[in-house]
Amino acid sequence: MLYTLQEIAKIVSAKLHGNNKQIIKQITTDSRTFTLSKNSIFFAIVGLNHDGHNYIKELYRKGIINYVVSRTDVFIKDLDDANFLVVNNTIEALQTLAQYHRTKFDIPVLSITGSNGKTIIKDWIFQLLEKETIALKSPKSYNSQIGVPLSVLMLEQQHKIAIFEAGISQTDEMEKLEKIISPDIGIFSNIGDAHQENFIDKKSKIQEKLKLFYNSKTIIYCKDYAEIDKLIRANIIFDNKQLFCWSEKQNANLQIIKKNKFEKFTEILANYKNENITIKIPFTDNASIENSIHILSFILVQFPNTKVNKFDFSNLHSVEMRLEQKAGVNNCTIINDSYNCDLASLKIALDYLKQQNQNKNRTIILSDLIEIGTNDRLLYSQISDILIKNKISKLIGIGKNISQNADLFKIDKIFYQTTKHFLKTQKPKHFKNQTILLKGARSFKFEEIAKLLQQQNHITVFEVNLQAIIDNLNYFRTLLKTRTKTMVMVKAFSYGSGTYEIANILQHHRVDYLGVAYIDEGIELRKAGITIPIMVMNPVTDNFKHFLKYNLEPEIYNLQIIEQYINALKNSNSSKLLIHIKLDTGMNRLGFLENEIDDLIIFIKKHDNIEIKSIFSHLAGSPEVEHDKYTKTQIELFEKMSSKIIQQFDYPIIRHILNSAGVERFTEHQYDMVRLGIGLYGISAINQKKVKNIATFKTRISQIKHVKAGETIGYSRVGKTEKDIKIGIIPVGYADGFNRLLSNKKGKVLINNKYFAPIIGNICMDMCMIDITNITASENDEVVLIGEKIPVSEIAELLQTIPYEVYTSISQRVKRVYVVE
Repeated sequence: MLYTLQEIAKIVSAKLHGNNKQIIKQITTDSRTFTLSKNSIFFAIVGLNHDGHNYIKELYRKGIINYVVSRTDVFIKDLDDANFLVVNNTIEALQTLAQYHRTKFDIPVLSITGSNGKTIIKDWIFQLLEKETIALKSPKSYNSQIGVPLSVLMLEQQHKIAIFEAGISQTDEMEKLEKIISPDIGIFSNIGDAHQENFIDKKSKIQEKLKLFYNSKTIIYCKDYAEIDKLIRANIIFDNKQLFCWSEKQNANLQIIKKNKFEKFTEILANYKNENITIKIPFTDNASIENSIHILSFILVQFPNTKVNKFDFSNLHSVEMRLEQKAGVNNCTIINDSYNCDLASLKIALDYLKQQNQNKNRTIILSDLIEIGTNDRLLYSQISDILIKNKISKLIGIGKNISQNADLFKIDKIFYQTTKHFLKTQKPKHFKNQTILLKGARSFKFEEIAKLLQQQNHITVFEVNLQAIIDNLNYFRTLLKTRTKTMVMVKAFSYGSGTYEIANILQHHRVDYLGVAYIDEGIELRKAGITIPIMVMNPVTDNFKHFLKYNLEPEIYNLQIIEQYINALKNSNSSKLLIHIKLDTGMNRLGFLENEIDDLIIFIKKHDNIEIKSIFSHLAGSPEVEHDKYTKTQIELFEKMSSKIIQQFDYPIIRHILNSAGVERFTEHQYDMVRLGIGLYGISAINQKKVKNIATFKTRISQIKHVKAGETIGYSRVGKTEKDIKIGIIPVGYADGFNRLLSNKKGKVLINNKYFAPIIGNICMDMCMIDITNITASENDEVVLIGEKIPVSEIAELLQTIPYEVYTSISQRVKRVYVVE
């Protein structure tokens, strides 16, 4: 993309302030994007709970000088050499620019919509085409009102075909996306219940999605979705279009005759124009089969003169829509994104790498990139610039093409022709105190490098979905006023989820404060590069000197602790000691009582070097309706006590009393800040559907045995068999945090995301046994202990405890794996 500011201003009907000849090569809506340059332009998007205008000064300090804004107050002062395009609505301006950009390309454009399968269909079509032509696909799941225009703006003259997905969550959205994408061909994958709450009924949702194809030439869909078929055929707009449908049950353009499922692949037999077609896919699940038939239909429509067997369905690979972060050898952190390797996904992975602050040294292990039609010298020169901008310390290049262009890279570098050559030469001892990004095309088998560099590869893991945590954060933010700050509690190893990994992603998403229980937790966060304010809830007098050294702020809950704090730091050079005042409003735990407030005020006024950052209290029963009267009494007392303190000081003091449940149930009392704890980790006080599961505790079957009737299983012989059964032994026990109270059919596990199997016998320290009689299972199959289908709340109820205890009981010997979708 290449436009001058003057051209963009004309396209989006903006008023230009600044240099109209400035060349723009990159567009972003994310102020945290680290590959920005002076040729970038930032669209200041205004959302329900964020305003991009608030980050303009931060971007200006980073060297960004071009902005599209809807507020004029942001460029009045201190930004004299910046360029501004003023519009009424920045989202609409972005969409208008993308719509114009689309008109410059006369190439086939496919767009995919539906409830499920959009991203997989898009990526699999790209896989089939990438060796044949120069295709563009939207990155990841860029299918929203902002993601779609950003995808379309990636179109360049070299592209011969484009594939975009389009998603909606409410009415009147698809018409805007249709104008931007202007697809020639459309695929309607299926219809389900996603976002149904924003539509009157399923019919209205289908009708909204169909707007994507109003100006298309061809629509592909499955005729067996009767509602879709009926609404398409009833709409006169589609009368003159090519309707290409497929079916297993009735007459259609593509008739599915048979699906033969084998252990590791499926053979699909079909008939098209009285000719039989057979494709083989390396999947057996119904969703993958449906997606493959949609793709086959597209191939038949788009390439009518090409034999289907030219497209290698048998080598389709799973679409990994996430990257993984794991602990590596010698204090390294491994970020594994080795599922694809193109320029767009490289930039996304580097953005994530830049967020990691635990190690100063950043290494990338990079394979040849797949960019058909791009000059290698130009491509790797561009990559070299990107690596420098992202402050990469070292490049390890693997592949013939990248090695031939080694001279273009201006950082510490080493190259290998093959992954095998790398593995023969490099040893774990060569990697220390680094954050290492693995970015390789699938053919390079970087999973072997991951095995080399990560810590002991345990079968039992606790997988934390960082994107789900952010989605939960954003849910709670929708309940808050724009000015309300957020503190997130990351104490107790972030409720068992890991500390600095969670803190890193929260810092990136601009939470205002972190809360920890003890100072050593805060020190570890500072050493890992966390810079946002941190409150320590249980300060210990022996280590007060470290509060200033590591810029930590203590909770103060009585006069004795504040006196000790001042005495310990009386010889410090700090002009201000920042503190947080805890009030006891009915929890009867730590905190000042009402009759102690006067003495507190007098004491603080005597010490000019003390500054109160916040005053807070803790609700005792905010999740439970039966305690609402008591909760309201606490809030009233907090208002009275905190107001008395605030009136005595002439600087702003933050107040906060609401926890996660309080935010949901007593939103009107959010004050200046709220504290999010278990809500962020997937537990809602009012509607569990509003939050996402963030963690999966899982393992694999180590061994399968057949046990005869009358025998016993495990310690104390409590697992007695009344008939011949088949059991699986899994390597997880109570030392891992799998509670022994779940023994002998009280608990269950999920095998291969399909079958529930009861625990049989007593749970041992390091393993337990499950009854897999009548279940199709093999050794090494995945077993989920806690996850989407076995929620932590269900486990907590069985154990007569709370989700907090379940999560925090999972041992740290269980390896944490962090994924970003």
